[in-house]
Formats: sequence, C-alpha cells, structure tokens
Amino acid sequence: VLLTVLAFAVMVAGIFMTSSMSWRKKQSRLEIEVKKQEEEKKQENTPASNTENTTNTSSKSNTCTISISCSTALNNMDKLRTPAVASAIPSSGTILSTTTVTFTEGESVYDVLQRVCRDNGIQMESSWTATYNSAYVEGINNLYEFDGGPQSGWMYKVNGWFPNYGCSSYELKSGDNICWVYTCNLGDDVGGGYMG
Repeated sequence: VLLTVLAFAVMVAGIFMTSSMSWRKKQSRLEIEVKKQEEEKKQENTPASNTENTTNTSSKSNTCTISISCSTALNNMDKLRTPAVASAIPSSGTILSTTTVTFTEGESVYDVLQRVCRDNGIQMESSWTATYNSAYVEGINNLYEFDGGPQSGWMYKVNGWFPNYGCSSYELKSGDNICWVYTCNLGDDVGGGYMG
C-alpha cells in the first residue's frame, strides 16, 4: 500500500511539474506576444521610419526644369490646318514657362511632361509607338502634329540637345533642362533639324 501511495505521489508530482512547465511556457509565449504587440503599436504611433524619410529626401533632391513653347506656330498662322487651331496657340507662344519640378530616380522626360501637364491643367495626348519603343506626343494644349502644316509636330530637347530617341526612353538626371517645342518645319525652325 505504501508503495502504491508513493507511486501515486510521484505520478501526481510529475503531472504537476509537467503542467507547471507547460503553464510557464504558455506564460512565456504570452509575454513575448504582448511585447510584439506593444512594439507594433509603438511603430504605428511614431513618424515614418528613417528609410522612408531618406527616400522622400532623395526624390526631392532631384530637380529639373521644363518649358512648353509653340512660338514657331505664331510665325506660321497661314499654315494652320483650320482657323480653330489658332485658339490653341497662346499669344505669347508660351504654354508653360520654365518651371522647376522634382522627380524620382528612373523617371523619364515623358513622365515629367505627363505630371506637369496634369498638375497645370494642360491637355496632352500621346500614343505608344512600337517602332521607337516609346511614347509619342501627338498634341499639347490641343495643338497637334500637322495642325501647323505637313511638317509640324512636337519635339523635345534636353540641355539644348534634341535626342534621336523617344521621350519615354530618356532617363532624367538632376539639373536637366527640358524644352518641349512645336515645329512647323521638321525641326529646322527650332534648331533641331533632323534631330539637331
């Protein structure tokens, strides 16, 4: 009988110890979970992380200038496709005066043009051309290719140079100067004859 009581006591003690160990593990897991939740709450209540601030700062440090001009159309009013086109041409020839904008690394001339036109309420239409694997700007401010004659359309230059590839392929660098110009003579009248 004594042996049975002793065996029973050992068994109860074992169950108690196992149960106690299991309870401690559960308590420890619960404490870890509570700490995790507290950490998450702290992160939600603190300002953006340093990584996010660095990203925003670097994107703001990239600036370029952009302008949009159709002054050559003023000298070619007799070539306009229809008299209604004249309403798309500002009397100054300037659609957008030189404006400084920020951009993020990897953005193209086309990306900046889209954003600037959208932000300033300037109409712009483009299409994708597989031949050049790039966007092609058909019209800005309701002035389209061929509106100013059979050799008219939009061209862009960066830092005084007319690239020989599409505007969505030109990746910007900080400090670049973008000029969108309307030509009535395949670029000869804006200094970009055959991609100047």
